[in-house]
Formats: sequence, C-alpha cells, structure tokens
Amino acid sequence: MNQQASAFVTAADISRLAGVTRATVSNWRRRHPDFPAPAGGTDTSPTYDLDAVRAWLSARGQLPEDTPADRLRTALRTHPGDGELALRLLPVVLAAARLDRREREALPELRDDALLRWVGSAADDGAQDIPGTEDAAYGPEASGPLRALLQCVVRDGAEAATDVLAERLLEDTGGTGTYLTPRPLADLMARLLTDSAGAFPASVLDPACGTGSLLAAAASAGATALHGQDVLAAQAAQAAVRLRLSAPEAAISVRTGDSLRADAFKGLTTDAVLCNPPYGVRDWGHDDLAYDQRWAYGVPPKGEPELAWVQHCLAHLTPRGRAVLLMPPAVAERTAGRRIRAQLVRDGALRAVVSLPQGAATPLHIGLHLWVLERPEPQAEAPGTVLLVDAAAEIRDLDWDAVNDTVLSAWRPYLDDQDGFTGAPGIAAAMPVTDLLDEAVDLTPARRTRTPSRQALRPALLARQASELYDQLREAATHLVGLSAEGEWPPADDRPRDWRTATVADLLRGGALSLLHTASPARRTRSGQPLSQPEPEPAAWPALTAADVFENRPASGTEADLPTGVALPLVQESDVLLTEILRAGRAAVARVVEPGEAGCFLGPHLLLFRPDRRRLDPWFLAGFLAAEQNVNAAATGTSLVRVDPRRLRVPLLPLAEQQRYGAAFRRLHELRTAARRADQAAEEVTRLLGTGLTGGALLPDGHGSA
Repeated sequence: MNQQASAFVTAADISRLAGVTRATVSNWRRRHPDFPAPAGGTDTSPTYDLDAVRAWLSARGQLPEDTPADRLRTALRTHPGDGELALRLLPVVLAAARLDRREREALPELRDDALLRWVGSAADDGAQDIPGTEDAAYGPEASGPLRALLQCVVRDGAEAATDVLAERLLEDTGGTGTYLTPRPLADLMARLLTDSAGAFPASVLDPACGTGSLLAAAASAGATALHGQDVLAAQAAQAAVRLRLSAPEAAISVRTGDSLRADAFKGLTTDAVLCNPPYGVRDWGHDDLAYDQRWAYGVPPKGEPELAWVQHCLAHLTPRGRAVLLMPPAVAERTAGRRIRAQLVRDGALRAVVSLPQGAATPLHIGLHLWVLERPEPQAEAPGTVLLVDAAAEIRDLDWDAVNDTVLSAWRPYLDDQDGFTGAPGIAAAMPVTDLLDEAVDLTPARRTRTPSRQALRPALLARQASELYDQLREAATHLVGLSAEGEWPPADDRPRDWRTATVADLLRGGALSLLHTASPARRTRSGQPLSQPEPEPAAWPALTAADVFENRPASGTEADLPTGVALPLVQESDVLLTEILRAGRAAVARVVEPGEAGCFLGPHLLLFRPDRRRLDPWFLAGFLAAEQNVNAAATGTSLVRVDPRRLRVPLLPLAEQQRYGAAFRRLHELRTAARRADQAAEEVTRLLGTGLTGGALLPDGHGSA
C-alpha cells in the first residue's frame, strides 16, 4: 500500500502544504465545489485525504515543490501515535547533527535494519539529556519516519527538522497558557541583563522555558551555563535539543516539572533569570505552598500567580543577580498584589517596569510589561528610585527597532547613573520610591511617566528642548506649505478617463517588469519558532523593512533579520516597493527606490517591482499599484490580508504620458512625507510644552519670570 494512502490532514496542514493562510483554505472550501470532501474528523474540525488534497492543489498550480520537510510531515501523519513518535525522534536529530557531513548524508541510504541499529545506539547517547525520551525505542514501523527525518536533516538542517517535529508536539499539547516568546522580544529581555560594563551573566535560568527561546537568546548574548524547566515534557525536550544545536559549547540542563510545586533546581542560584511565566493559570499551588520559604516579600494571593513567579525567580538569584520577566499589565495595579509590590519596591528588588506596545507577544491585543528585578545584597542600602518606561507611548505600530531604542536608551543611562538620570518626559522616568508607595502602589508606566513628579522636571532643560522642537516644527511646516502651494490639478472631461489596463501577470509575461520577493523568516520555521539568526556583523548590509516603507525612512534592518538559505534580492535604483500586508485602517504604501538606497537587501512582507524603464515609468507604476481600489481588488485572506501582486492592474499609456502621471505621484509622495514630519514635530512640541506648563517648569508666553 502507498504510504500516503491513509494519510489525513487538517485545514492547518493544508495551509502549510500550500504556503497560504488558514483563511485562504477556508475560502477554497466555500468557493470551489471540487475541493475535496472531508474524509474524517468532525464537523468543526474535518480532516481530508492527503492524496486528494495534493491532486487538487496540483491541478490549480498551488502545490509547491515537495520538500524533505513536507515528506517528514506526511510520514508522521501516516504513523500511529505520531505525537509520541515526534518526541522520540528528537534525540535522533541531535545524534545526526553531531556527525560530519559525509556520515550524515550516508544515513538515509542505509537498509532498514542497519538504520535501526544506528538509531538505537546513537540516540541512546543523548536521550538521557532530553526530558521524556530516556526510554525511547524504535521498531521496524519507525523506519519510514526515521528515513524521512534524516533526509530533512541532510537537506534542510537539524533546526528545520526540529521545527517539523515541534509542529506535531504543539498540536498534541494544546493550549496551556504558555506562549512562544518572539525572538525580538527574547533578545531585548536578554540585553536588559547586560551590566553597565557590557558584561553578560555566565549562568541563566528559565523556570518556564517552553521551547527554549529565552535561553537561546541568553546563549547568543554570552551565557555559558543554561538551566531550564518546563511542565510539559514535549516542550522541555524541544528546548534541550534546540539549545544543544544553537549553543553546543554551553553547559545545558533542562528538566521537566512544575517549577512552583516541584522545583527541579532547588538550591541553585544563578547570575540571571529570564522568564515568560504561564499566563492566566489559577491553579498554581496556592494552598500547597502557603508556607514556602520563597515568599520573602509576602504570600502571593491565589489570584496573583505572577507574583509567585516573581519571588521564585528572585530566590534563584545570587545577590545583585538580575531577572527579567514578561508580565500581564494587570499585575502592576491589581489590588490583591499591592502589599507584595510595595515590599518589592521598598527593598529595592524591583528595578524597572517597561510597558510594551500591543502585538509584542501573545496575547497580541494586550500591551504586556517587562519587570526587571534584582536580588538585594544583604546590608546594602536600597535604591531610591525605580525606572518606569512607557515604550508604547509613541509607537503606534509594533516596530522592534523603535522599541529597543526607547527601552535601552533609558535603561543603560539609568544603570550607569541612577541619581543623575533625567529621563524623557512622557516616556521614561526614575520614579522616587516614596512616590510609588502610595495607597495603590500602581506601577503602570503610562500613569506615572505621563504625570512626572515636579522634582523630576528641569525648567532650563525643558525650555531649551522646547526651543529646539519649535525650530524643527517651523522648518517642517515651511516645507509643507511650499509643497502644498505647488501645482494645478485640472478636472478631466465630464466623465472620468477610461483606459485599457493590463494585470501585473500580463506585464511579467511580456517582460515589461520583474517581480521579486523575500520569504518571511516565520515561514521558514513552520512551528512558529524562528530560525536562529547570527548577530549582525559590523559590515553587514542593511535591509529595507516593511516598516521603513510605511514610514518612508532609510533602511533599518540588517542581514540578521532575513531568512537563511535563500536568495536575497538587492534593491536597485528605480525599483518600486509595495507593502504586502494590509493593516487595518491603513492603505498600502508604495515607494520608488532612490539612488542612495540602492544595494540594500529586500526585507520580508515587501513586493519589489523592477520596471523596464523603456516601457514603464517607476513613479507612474507606484502610484497605480498602490491605488486603494486596485489593492482592494487584489487582496486575499480575512484575518491576515495580503496583496496578490499578479492581480494588480496598470493602465496602458504611452511613456510620455506615464511620466506626467509619475511626476504627479512623486509630488504627492513628497507632500505626504512632509505632512507626516510636520505632524510628528507638532506632537513632540505640544507634549513637551504641556508637560512643562502643567508641571510648573515653564511659564505661559508673556507671563514673565517671577
């Protein structure tokens, strides 16, 4: 029997197989009568015959090339108890990765009996270090998945093979209140552990390590001893494998169990702790742990599990050791936790609270907080301030470069000179402990930084900053007025012009333009865990991101932000860039590459159109590609809306007429850019003046000095 004959797949599997969103699969099911009928499952979660799905996708040209990763997914699907098998295969990935290239490439060619003998001996060597795989056994029925796994390791690499196994394990574990920590957030949390001299702690613990993303960030930053624990054996096993792949020189210890109820590292103290504790777990052991010695700052109420994790992390730190935790915002203000918060502030254990923009991590609709903690040194004087940073104050759309700059530009100066730290009005402030220890002990940064204490305001400094911002506003406003006074826009005839159009697909076939695109790193690692990327080298080439095009700013990304193992397009002068993802309430944005931007890498979620200048004017092309009615007609998906570039339409006009339209679109682009700069300058100056006037640091115009 064909190995794939009895394979069944879900809608999520189909979306991964075709490289589309779940919404697109749902649309196919509704709109195409010939879409394969469900072959199993339930009404709410149907499954489909894999062969029938492949045939349907192939007939529509939607079936990508069958990769080793796809073949591994199929092999797991056809194997009974595939989730258990995926866990048992993790040591095999590690064993294969340790071989040299020639030995690794020879493994998939072995006979079944020889392959099983190698797996039985090689996997046993590392299984003792991978939770949940100590007694793994491999019978003849596992030879097919084993061979598919090794082919994936050879062709795509050990990390990609681990990602495929993680997909199956994630489906089996279901929702637990624990979420993956996105790599940019993990990197930021790790950077907050660096001391004022730039040294990174040697030993790091994550008591809720999940699949190891925070520990991997710590290893990339310089940690040499990594300790992790997770309540789910499948996640702990993934963490152990991922860390051994990404940090082979580090000392790694990963355990399974509930860290609060059954601490696997009891008695261990480390230089630092990173933690993204489980979200919304009420049954955390309150009744069983009422007299636990870890509660040095007070017994956590039953509805405050996060404050139990805070004290658990502090208990594992050496004196002056630092911890960074990702926290729900309610922990900073809930009435039940105010006594513990007060004690953390009073003793100097809480050093900073940072509010993040929405979308930084799951749950995406909530602006989460980072808590930076430090275990007080015995007999040392407690600090007199706590740093509060509202990183969401001026960042409307998630931009990790802006978030990093806002947080680190406050944290590092505060760390260097806490007494002399001036902060940034409305964004960052060193709040006196006495101000925080009021009745509510509310640590929400936005409520504190936007109403700074009078003692923190410096009249002379505010006056100088206001003068500088006024100069910027006048310059921006003058430029905007000059642009808005230019040009006439005569009406067409009685009716709007009508012209023949061609789709981008037609223009591609005719050679009038070419289309380039960079795959998203998230699609390279289908489990949702991004591939480990190297830190950017000093000479790394810049990369244009979708946020750069939205904000019309220079390239802010680097090679390290881009996927590995694929061709990376370089942008050229006169290329047309169009944002691929449509954001709610915002139109698509197009921009023409200027001479100084040539040579940058093309980042993900951007479409690059390279016109034949003898046939198409770049600004004409940009204007019509980004037209609202054009983009809406080419949009696909529901929850995540993308632009299908081949469906966009462009008028067929002579080149001379295109150039007239192109000049007009370029003026509109310059007008929009000038208006945005003037708006930003006005926001900054009014916010600073309002802070100075209401805080008593500035006087109204004409008031005179007292």
